[in-house]
Amino acid sequence: MEIEILVVPDCPNAKPAAEQLRRALDDVGLSDTTFTTCVVTGQAEAERIGFTGSPTILINGHDPFADPGRPAGLACRVYRTADGLAGLPDLDRLRQVLTSAL
Repeated sequence: MEIEILVVPDCPNAKPAAEQLRRALDDVGLSDTTFTTCVVTGQAEAERIGFTGSPTILINGHDPFADPGRPAGLACRVYRTADGLAGLPDLDRLRQVLTSAL
């Protein structure tokens, strides 16, 4: 499984996203699975890769949290969670998408 976190420079949610992802991977029995973090620095790059906000988690090149029609761009990302809008996906939802990717 290939997992990548895409962030903008100095994203305040980059570290929490990595911590949340690590916890989810451990919780679903994927403790040996690693991931990379890639910094997206320009609008052209964002458009080329379909980056819709920081942080974005890609699993096997797919964004399981994508909102259809959201334009690409260098911006903070907001996720719909059980507790309302947040800068990270729910831990439970992250576990679900990881399990589904297996």
